[in-house]
Amino acid sequence: MKTIFRVLSIIIITAIVINAQQTNFVSNVSKRGTTAAPFLNIAQGARATAMGSAFVSIADDPSAIFWNVAGLARLGQNGVIFDHTSWIADLKYNFVAGNLDLGDFGAVGFSFIQSDYGEMKVTTIAEPNGTGEFFSVSDIAVSVAWAFNITDNFSIGFNPKVIYQGIWNTSGTAFAIDMGVLYDTPFDGFTLGMSITNFGTKMGIEGTTAVVLHDPDDATTGNNGRIPAELSTDNWDLPLGFKVGLSYTANLGEVHDLVLAADASHPNNDYESVNVGGEYVFDNMFFVRGGYKSLFLDDSEESFTLGAGIQQYLMGNISVRFDYAYSDFGRFSDIQKFSVSINF
Repeated sequence: MKTIFRVLSIIIITAIVINAQQTNFVSNVSKRGTTAAPFLNIAQGARATAMGSAFVSIADDPSAIFWNVAGLARLGQNGVIFDHTSWIADLKYNFVAGNLDLGDFGAVGFSFIQSDYGEMKVTTIAEPNGTGEFFSVSDIAVSVAWAFNITDNFSIGFNPKVIYQGIWNTSGTAFAIDMGVLYDTPFDGFTLGMSITNFGTKMGIEGTTAVVLHDPDDATTGNNGRIPAELSTDNWDLPLGFKVGLSYTANLGEVHDLVLAADASHPNNDYESVNVGGEYVFDNMFFVRGGYKSLFLDDSEESFTLGAGIQQYLMGNISVRFDYAYSDFGRFSDIQKFSVSINF
């Protein structure tokens, strides 16, 4: 027990120190919109999204690699999840994750996130309707994780990742790691979870598109006004986050179960907030979910979430689950997610 609390203390202290260093103690107002790779904050997995993104202390399906990597150690089976998000401004995101149980050696997992912005026209001041060229934008994150159980009640996991962003002929790469813990408390049905996400290097963009022709003295005639130069961008922190969550699982009868959860979030690029959610389960086959995201966060466009799922067992130990989530996004387009999970 002492070892567990030492680990918990180290995780909490590390999160506080890391976040203080990353933000340089700037005010919350100036932090907004000051990180690279914002796609890393988009919720993955329709089940977790429908529960208001209050999933850090649950993390009991393959999407755990995104929410709390420690959850992989508790799955006890192999699985894969495919998730598609219809995001605002007609943007699309695809997420694939899987896990492999290694018995006494814990569990390993992988994840892949990829954006789909579609092609866009290249425009200039002289040709505002397009030059005839097209360019694309790419967001990609790939990770490989390992999680294991220290005791029957305590799990820990690590998830190193590579992040890539590109626009036209410029791109940037960063490296990061997620860390998480899960602890079954002495109180029946209550589980505590904590996670640190996207602790890593800074990211900047560079490439041939940043090369321009520059006139160092446009007030002088006769000089070379087409000197090749390169535009330089700043390096930005990744969206570092620290979350603490508590969940309660209640058995309401032979075929009825209820899960309630709440997460407190402390990011480096926004104010603190709270997510809450719940899931009703009937016969481990039908699922109804709801939640509320970004409580106590001023000016947030996100609010309530809804969703449902259905699970079918095939050949005894193979299950297939279809999940759907709807998220209200205020003045923006509403968000819809679809997930398919296979466990075996």
